[in-house]
Amino acid sequence: MPKKKRIKLISWNVNGIRAVIKKDFFRAFKQLDADIFAIQETKIQDSQLTDEMKNIARYQSFWSHATVKKGYSGVCTYTRIEPKTIHYSIGEPKFDNEGRVIEMDFDDFIFFNVYFPNGQMSEERLQYKLDFYERFFKYADEYKNQGRSLIITGDYNTAHNEIDLKNPKANEKNSGFLRIERDWLDRIIENGYVDTYRYYCPDDVKYSWWTYRFKARERNIGWRIDYFFVTKDIIDNGWVKEVFIDNEIFGSDHCPIGLLIEI
Repeated sequence: MPKKKRIKLISWNVNGIRAVIKKDFFRAFKQLDADIFAIQETKIQDSQLTDEMKNIARYQSFWSHATVKKGYSGVCTYTRIEPKTIHYSIGEPKFDNEGRVIEMDFDDFIFFNVYFPNGQMSEERLQYKLDFYERFFKYADEYKNQGRSLIITGDYNTAHNEIDLKNPKANEKNSGFLRIERDWLDRIIENGYVDTYRYYCPDDVKYSWWTYRFKARERNIGWRIDYFFVTKDIIDNGWVKEVFIDNEIFGSDHCPIGLLIEI
C-alpha cells in the first residue's frame, strides 16, 4: 500500500494583510506550518502586493482581488502542494468581481477558499449574501454530484446555532444570526456537507471572531463563523484526523481554524 499523506489546512480571516503583517503574521504563519493556508479579507490589490507577501519559502501563493473597489474583500491561498488547476470564478460577474473565491483541484479533493459576504450593511447586502450562498453552492454541488470530494473553508459570516455565539438571544435580529442565514447552513448540511468542527466537537464552546469593541476578545464574547465544511465522503472515509480553533493566535479580529486530514 502507498504511504498515506497527512495534509494540514488552515483558514484565517486576517482583516487586512498589511495590518496583520504588522502584528507578527509571518511568525504565526510559520508556527501553524500548514500545507495549505487560506486567508480571507486581504483588502489589497495586485499592484500593492510585495515580494514578502507573495513569496514565502516553499509556498506558492494565489490571490483573488476585488475589482469593484480597492481595499475590500479579497482572498489568498498559500500552498506547498502543487494544484492541478486553479479557478477564481463561480460563473457570475457580480460575485466574481468582489474577489471572494479561489478554487484548487488537488486531485484527491477540490479545495475552496471563500470569503462569504457580510449582510450587516443593508437589506441589499443581506440579499447579496443569500444570493451568493445560492450561487456558490449550486456551483460546488456540480462537483459533489460528480462524486468529487470537497473542502470548503473560510469566513461564512454566519453563526449556525446558539452554541456558536455568546449572546444568541440578543443577536436574533442581527445579520450573522438571522434565521434566514442560519437556514442556509441547515440546507448545506442537509445537502451532504459536514461542519467538521461541530461534527467532532459537538459540545465545545469556542469562537473564531470577536468584535474589536467592548473588550470582546478579552471577555471571550465571540462568534464561531469560520468553518471547514467537507463533503460527507471525507468523513466516511476517515480522512479527518484533527479539527481545531486556535484562540492563542492574535493579529486579527478572527483567529485561525484548522483541519488535519490523512489520505
